[in-house]
Amino acid sequence: QVQLVESGGGLVQPGGSLRLSCAASGFTFSTYAMSWYRQGPGKQRELVAVIATADGSTNYADSVKGRFTISTDNAKNTVYLQMNSLKPEDTAVYYCSAYDLVRKRRYWGQGTQVIVSS
Repeated sequence: QVQLVESGGGLVQPGGSLRLSCAASGFTFSTYAMSWYRQGPGKQRELVAVIATADGSTNYADSVKGRFTISTDNAKNTVYLQMNSLKPEDTAVYYCSAYDLVRKRRYWGQGTQVIVSS
């Protein structure tokens, strides 16, 4: 039922910007917490950013604070990750995740590749 489709990944130069999108369907968007995770080469998956769509509260990994912004468009059931001042260490597959606050279930998108390189 729940579907998450990421888009917006690609190759970008250091210092550049990229905006990732996650289109969600099959659930009431405002009852979920939406997150972005990433997994770099040879690394564990890590949490990048979280937003509670009901009130808009956010949290970020220390490594991306001040550079990344998570946001939602509730009317469109879409979550975004605006990434600025990108660094090579931001290179990873980025995954959208939705957590159902009522049923306490987590869902994942397929991932989108971000490569930061000159």
